[in-house]
Amino acid sequence: MDLKDLYQEIILDHGKNPRNLKKSDNFNKDAKGHNPLCGDKVHIYLKVDENNKISDIAFEGSGCAISMASASIMTDLMKEKKEIEVKELVDDFLEMIKQNPELKSKILGENEKTKLMSLSGVKKYPMRVKCATMAWHTLTAAMKNANEETNTDKFE
Repeated sequence: MDLKDLYQEIILDHGKNPRNLKKSDNFNKDAKGHNPLCGDKVHIYLKVDENNKISDIAFEGSGCAISMASASIMTDLMKEKKEIEVKELVDDFLEMIKQNPELKSKILGENEKTKLMSLSGVKKYPMRVKCATMAWHTLTAAMKNANEETNTDKFE
């Protein structure tokens, strides 16, 4: 199996069987995101402990396979991460989606990097970049406990 096929398999798996797709119990931070271009919606729920570590993360939403897979992969990767690690991973992911060929973060293991890199192909399709990044921007808003909806029209 070549890398392109592996990436496609990961996206299809997470798109059809999203992980952490539920309303989290006892969340203490949350945010909603919307991509008006295609109608994708996401609501991120976080349980952040006193050490600023995500002890639980989940999402509700609907949208295309790319947005659902991205939210699923993101929630898998962010569990048990501290706020500073979350910021590093979000920044690294957004740079990879827009321009960098690889992830720079040393936080993730090889399997986790492979999962995240599966979304790298969307940079070839500018209209799909917002689908892949919506949940990530919404996670950033949730960490700040922002009370306004994250709208992908505000991001490049």
